[in-house]
Amino acid sequence: MATVYFPPLLRDATGGTTHCQASGDTLRKVIAATEAQFPELAGRLRRGDALAPGVAASIDGSFAASLLDPVGAESEVHFLPAVGGG
Repeated sequence: MATVYFPPLLRDATGGTTHCQASGDTLRKVIAATEAQFPELAGRLRRGDALAPGVAASIDGSFAASLLDPVGAESEVHFLPAVGGG
């Protein structure tokens, strides 16, 4: 199972938990498994077929391009506040 890490911004929905284990071979499936563990995260990680506005995801140190990006059994998935600039 992948290890999923939560930034402080999302920990109110995880009861303060900093990380969890979640199964799935794509980012979408990992998010679904994570939302099953922490129902208050529903809608905060994804909206439809995309990451939620203001959220970025990193899989093994590389930013995810889509919810279909592959996730390995030993992967680390980090959810981060998206950073914008000009």
